[in-house]
Amino acid sequence: MRLNQNVLLLGKKVVLVPYTSLHVPRYHEWMKSEELRRLTASEPLTLEQEYAMQCSWREDTDKCTFIVMDAEKWQAQPGTTEESCMAGDVNLFLTDLGDPSLGEIEVMIAEPDCRGKGFGTEAVLMMMSYGVTKLGLTKFEAKIGQGNEPSIRMFQKLHFEQVAVSSVFQEVTLRLMMSEPERQWLLEQTSHVEERPYRDG
Repeated sequence: MRLNQNVLLLGKKVVLVPYTSLHVPRYHEWMKSEELRRLTASEPLTLEQEYAMQCSWREDTDKCTFIVMDAEKWQAQPGTTEESCMAGDVNLFLTDLGDPSLGEIEVMIAEPDCRGKGFGTEAVLMMMSYGVTKLGLTKFEAKIGQGNEPSIRMFQKLHFEQVAVSSVFQEVTLRLMMSEPERQWLLEQTSHVEERPYRDG
C-alpha cells in the first residue's frame, strides 16, 4: 500500500516501518522455517518470488504491511543496520469488497528472542490504530490456526471475540467491532505512538 510507504510509527517496544526491498533477505530467511510457514499458512517462495511479493504488496491498495522492529535495537542506530533490528511483520488486508470498513489483521513475531515480550501486542494495537485513524476501519478480524494458542490468547486480551471455527482450514476467526468505547480504549492504548517520516535504511 502506497499510503504507508513513507510512514514510520514509533512505539515503546516496537517501531513499525514500511516493508521495503531492504527487508526481503531477512524475511526470506524467516520463511524458510516450517513452523512459521505453518503458523502463517504460507507457501515456500524463492528469494526472487519474495522480492516480487514485496513489490506487489507495496502497490496493492488492499494490503497494508509494516515490518516490526525491536525499538531498543532500532534506537541504537546508526551502530546497527535496520535489517538486524527486524522482529516480524504486521499486516492489514482490506479484501472484503462488500465492506471497506473491515480489515483482516495478522501479526508474526519471527525472531525467537523477540517473542513473549509484548512486541506482537503493541504491533497489533499500533496497526489497528492506524487502520482506524487513516483507513477508516471500524471492524477487525483475525484468522488464526487452531493450534496457535499464544496468538489466540493475545487477540482475546485485545477484546477480540471468537466468531467462527473452521475444521476444514483448522483456524479460528476472531472479531472486534470498534464501538465508541472500544475506539477510545484503542486510542488511549496507542496515545504514546509517534508518527514520523520514513527513510529507507
